[in-house]
Amino acid sequence: MIIDAHSHLWLKQDTVVDGQRIRTLSPNGSRSAFFGEEVQMLPPFMIDGRNTAEVFLSNMDYAQVGGAVVVQEVIDGNQNEYISEVQKRYPTRFFGMGMAFRLSEAEKVKALGLRGIAVPGHRLHGKSLFSMMSMFKYMETQQLVLSMCLADNEQQIGEMGEIIQECPRLKIAIGHFGMPTTPFFRQQVMLARLGDNVRIESGGITWLYHSEFYPFPTAVRRIRQAADWVGWDKLMWGSDYPRTITAITYKMSYDFITKSPEMSETEKEAFLGKNAHDFYGFGKLPDLPYIKNMSE
Repeated sequence: MIIDAHSHLWLKQDTVVDGQRIRTLSPNGSRSAFFGEEVQMLPPFMIDGRNTAEVFLSNMDYAQVGGAVVVQEVIDGNQNEYISEVQKRYPTRFFGMGMAFRLSEAEKVKALGLRGIAVPGHRLHGKSLFSMMSMFKYMETQQLVLSMCLADNEQQIGEMGEIIQECPRLKIAIGHFGMPTTPFFRQQVMLARLGDNVRIESGGITWLYHSEFYPFPTAVRRIRQAADWVGWDKLMWGSDYPRTITAITYKMSYDFITKSPEMSETEKEAFLGKNAHDFYGFGKLPDLPYIKNMSE
């Protein structure tokens, strides 16, 4: 059982962040204008700029990934309506999260049938997380899961610690694996010790160690290090699909774990799926047998 705890979907990428437009370029729709430069936003075979559930499901089925949590990032624009449609169309495969920064927006996310809210805290530029406290309390009462990527500074880490204690029943997944390439890695991971409902997910870890490349030995060591600090039951795998698979295949974003001799089979099973299954409440997932490649 494999579950991806950090992925992205969008129909159209066209938004403004920090006064700069981020949008799909043409005629090559796999590239985007991104903070003043042209980047390969999608794998080169996705040429229409659409990062759809159907293409993702094809990748998931091929890689034998049963379910995925879909989070959001401001650089992709608000995708609440589309992810709501995906949630309704594929309820057993996806756990969809909306984007919201205040209580009134969270109420709309709930009305759309989405099951959580993703807050890219690293895009808030010093704004206090406490400004969203009423939203967090509402999420706690409505059983909405919070996905939170934190800035690599002590302010947000300290504020997140207080929010965990103020909202003990709020399920919180800290993204980007607590930013293991920064001096604040241990502080972010240790947030998981403050509450029974706090987890750390590894979305983007292959991006953080992209210069090292597959099989990402330092990433494996950081995962083991985090497990030593907070326990394997607090950790979940995430891919950060689709941006990470511009450099590697989707399956490579997790099979560096399955092939690692530094983890037991029980630890791998917990990290790659069991923990996310229990935390997000996934039901029965499809049986996805291995399909032989034509070239084998």
